Amino acid sequence: MGIILDIILAIAAIAIIFSIAWFMSNDRQNIPYKGIAFMLIAQLIITWFMFNTEIGKLIIEGISAAFNKLIEFGRSGVDFVVGGLAFLDPDDPSVFFFDVLLIIIFFATILSVLTYLKILPIIIKYLGGFISKITGLPKIESFNAVNSMFFGQSEALLAIKSQFHRVTENRLYIVSASAMGSVSASIVGAYLQMIPEQYVLVAIPLNMFSGLILASIIAPVSVEDEDDDVDIDEVTDSKSVFEAMANGALDGGKIALIVATMLIAFLASLELINFIIGAVIPGVTLEGILGWIFSPLAFLMGVPAGEISDAGSIMGLKVITNEFVAMGQLNEAMAGLSEKTIGVISVFLTSFANFSSIGIIAGTVAGINNEKGKIVSRFGMKLLVGTTMASLLSATIAGLFI
Repeated sequence: MGIILDIILAIAAIAIIFSIAWFMSNDRQNIPYKGIAFMLIAQLIITWFMFNTEIGKLIIEGISAAFNKLIEFGRSGVDFVVGGLAFLDPDDPSVFFFDVLLIIIFFATILSVLTYLKILPIIIKYLGGFISKITGLPKIESFNAVNSMFFGQSEALLAIKSQFHRVTENRLYIVSASAMGSVSASIVGAYLQMIPEQYVLVAIPLNMFSGLILASIIAPVSVEDEDDDVDIDEVTDSKSVFEAMANGALDGGKIALIVATMLIAFLASLELINFIIGAVIPGVTLEGILGWIFSPLAFLMGVPAGEISDAGSIMGLKVITNEFVAMGQLNEAMAGLSEKTIGVISVFLTSFANFSSIGIIAGTVAGINNEKGKIVSRFGMKLLVGTTMASLLSATIAGLFI
């Protein structure tokens, strides 16, 4: 009976998500239903395979082991710089910057080298081409969706800057949604130290498809062949492997510092807001209010009734702050939550969909083309709603197999 109820609730959640996206659509006549059906089936197959088969579990364990080994290598560099201070007490939140965020530098360096060697661009181009061929979606959008699984929001959009003259408003929405709805591989190592690894790794492909599905409903596109070519010749400015390493390290350092800065600002602001709310209504917090607002969604996603308030609180916190703040809250609450709730929330959190990302996306696009940057700013809230629904879709599908 429990499985049947979970399926009914999941179907209801997906129907609501699709209905909202359909009402938001600016071209309902051209929604690519065939491609959307394929991607939804692909999500179900991937999730079932990874969670419910021995081979899938072995793949997750293998990828996790590889990431953990890379994290060890990264820690050796951090340990040398900070003299072992960061690893005296791994549970001490005061060393979060050293023990978690600085690992981003090493991962960004690896990605930069793989990009310079054209290994990643070739993989991304042909995987994106395969998705385009099967779904019927344009190549640029498919390439960008795959690219967004490896690179951050800004880097993913900069990788297609030479194709921006072909990007119409609807196409701009799709590539922006893919960038906001995914996560960067350089930051995955940090996630793996905060929440269960299997959910992070499954969320990455799920969110790629979810972003394309929701964006294709909200902003459908139809393009001619001459306006749909992908060029990977200008994906890096590095002239040697050593320059690629240096550029990657510097980019990783910037990302780590940006994340740390945002965490300081958001967590301090959250304490201030809770102080003000508590002074007006004693015992009430922003997290509690968000839990009440997001509780119905958490229930439809399969979260047990007794945990929907906690789940809703963490989900809402992620949207108004960022995923790191919410992952910290989830990490603290894990002992009192069921495995299903932990899995559903973890998948939901594994994306860049939050208010601050609107500015990052708009700023990056404006740097490439000022007029298109203004367009992104105009549909910023629509972008946030679409990518948040994409995260809800991914989490709902994952919940069916946990």
